[in-house]
Amino acid sequence: MSETVYNRIALLRAERNVTRRQLAEALGVHYQTVGYLERGEYSPSLHLALRIAGYFEVPVEVVFSTSPFPRIGERSA
Repeated sequence: MSETVYNRIALLRAERNVTRRQLAEALGVHYQTVGYLERGEYSPSLHLALRIAGYFEVPVEVVFSTSPFPRIGERSA
């Protein structure tokens, strides 16, 4: 069973015109941590995942998933 955590952090940042550095400062983490998260090289703690969702004012399921998100424009089956 894969323990990969997929996320939409980069998409949410782009939609809101927020840099990695701005997000990192708001969350109190190093900006490289945001890059590691976006690339799936690091899975956030529950606390950090909830803070990220709170920052974007969306439910945590909008940001994180244990299965890949469909590409933009793709219909879900």
